[in-house]
Amino acid sequence: MSNDSHTLRSDGAAATILAHGAELCSLQNGHGLELLWQAGPEWRRHAPVLFPIVGKLKNDELRHRGKTYPMTQHGFARDHRFEWIEREPDRCTLLLTDNAETRQRYPFAFRLAVTYSLQQADLDVMLEIANTGEEILPASIGAHPAFNWPLLPGLAKEAYALTFSTEEPAPVRRLKDGLLRSAPEPTAVHGKTLALSERLFDDDAVIMDNLASSSVRYAADRGPSIEMFWEGFSELGVWSKPGGAPFVCIEPWCGIASPSDFDREFTDKPGLMHIAPGDKRVLKYRVRAS
Repeated sequence: MSNDSHTLRSDGAAATILAHGAELCSLQNGHGLELLWQAGPEWRRHAPVLFPIVGKLKNDELRHRGKTYPMTQHGFARDHRFEWIEREPDRCTLLLTDNAETRQRYPFAFRLAVTYSLQQADLDVMLEIANTGEEILPASIGAHPAFNWPLLPGLAKEAYALTFSTEEPAPVRRLKDGLLRSAPEPTAVHGKTLALSERLFDDDAVIMDNLASSSVRYAADRGPSIEMFWEGFSELGVWSKPGGAPFVCIEPWCGIASPSDFDREFTDKPGLMHIAPGDKRVLKYRVRAS
């Protein structure tokens, strides 16, 4: 058994998780078809865990009690090795806690546990953030899985759409230089359907911050599909690399990039969870590979 990765298997799917970043790096359906983006040159990641921020802070700086800390986009969890807590054929748990290195960037005590469990075609992911310190823990967390686009080789990208469980008429948010634009923009979702095309991502991610749905299906009219369900997340990002790349990311978030005009302490930033000492937050999502 490798200490660097762990593979879960069932009759309907297989999933491999890395110790580095607690990152899902492979998801195959019951026919052995790889559905997850394999970290090619267009983007060198698969499905990073975003913590303790989602998106970008202005000037990549976190300000707390008069001090400034360096904090790059999407936080540091994706670049840290997690500790294996549990490793079973159908389940594993990984853990990251604060240490001297994290405190140089994020001056808070925390415990982040990521649990993956596989049953038939369903991969369940649970993110548990605990405040182990003596002050309020301000944090965001998000998932960032990238799926192959197209899922079926040879099928046109434009054959694919996202179909939400509920109509999504609310305006969306877009980014400029990684920060949230001040004004919402009209949504590209028509009823429940967001048609996918490379041009959709000319202005970076589509950010749904008034999300009505709790699930979405990513599919064409034939071939494999992905369904995602989420619980506890308040936003959803949909992203592919501007200019074209063979993947699309479907990202449940609890948090969002800083507004372009935000210039206060980190604890005042919109979209944060504020977790009391001794308390925790649990968020879940499911990927159904069919």
